Amino acid sequence: MKLLTSLASLCILAAVAFAVPAQEKRIHHHADLSDHAHDDPHGFQYDHEAFLGKEEAKTFDQLTPEESKEKLAKIVDRIDMDKDGFVSHGELHYWIKHRQRRYIEENVNKHWNDYDKNQDGKIAWEEYKNTTYGYYIDDEFHDIEDKAAYKSMLTRDERRFKMADRDRDGIATREEFTAFLHPEEFDYMRDVVVQETVDDIDKNGDGKINLDEYIGDMFSPESGEAEPEWVHTERKQFSDLRDSNKDGYMDADEVAQWILPGEVDHADNEAKHLIHETDTNKDQKITKKEILENWNMFVGSQATNYGEDLTKRHDEL
Repeated sequence: MKLLTSLASLCILAAVAFAVPAQEKRIHHHADLSDHAHDDPHGFQYDHEAFLGKEEAKTFDQLTPEESKEKLAKIVDRIDMDKDGFVSHGELHYWIKHRQRRYIEENVNKHWNDYDKNQDGKIAWEEYKNTTYGYYIDDEFHDIEDKAAYKSMLTRDERRFKMADRDRDGIATREEFTAFLHPEEFDYMRDVVVQETVDDIDKNGDGKINLDEYIGDMFSPESGEAEPEWVHTERKQFSDLRDSNKDGYMDADEVAQWILPGEVDHADNEAKHLIHETDTNKDQKITKKEILENWNMFVGSQATNYGEDLTKRHDEL
């Protein structure tokens, strides 16, 4: 029953996802690091959320300056992975990306024990397959109404698992399992994200996406219904932009350009910004001392917010 519920939930989620227009659901944008404007003269809320993550930034707002600095000092020790006494751009970039992926890691942690049956800190393909499909595999999917669809899901999961399993040992570490569940977050999973998109849209099985398939993925008109204006726009987008070699199809490279657009790396820019603002000797790396001297740029507290409010009120007066 648990497995049936799990699979049913997956189908419901898929149905919800496919109800969203393709031009929104297919493209994997890099989310910004904060909903706040990046405007340092008026406050560091953007930097706080970028450096700590949105939820953690809220907890620091409740601390005194002394408590914030004490916690920040411990964080700096974690960021300095090679323990050379400096925080490099690479280390800060990695830290910021890690903080922004917290929601993904929490999702993985939530379900980890469901799949790691032998509690060895890894998940073998057999563990995942048996937990997710075991009941149905035993019966060759005979009691499933859409047997072909579930067999296809199994094939798709196996292909994705093998791609995520970088050392090809059939066993996923936590990082590899994260890549399996969230492939759009990992550069080395790019090909499988593209392949799954082609599989979803390519109805005639030729490995490419033609105009009718592209439009059909986002719009299925009712009898006699006229196409909305946005569909006309998408037809033009297909001809002018998506089909870059003008052969009438989108191949894998063109699909990749569509769904995985080259975008600004917000974490990279933020790491450069924080170093630029706090690197007093301009050696392109920062010490714990330099960070703590500029602690309110990295983290916040009620006291500093209160002080900012007083300053703003004074300015208004």
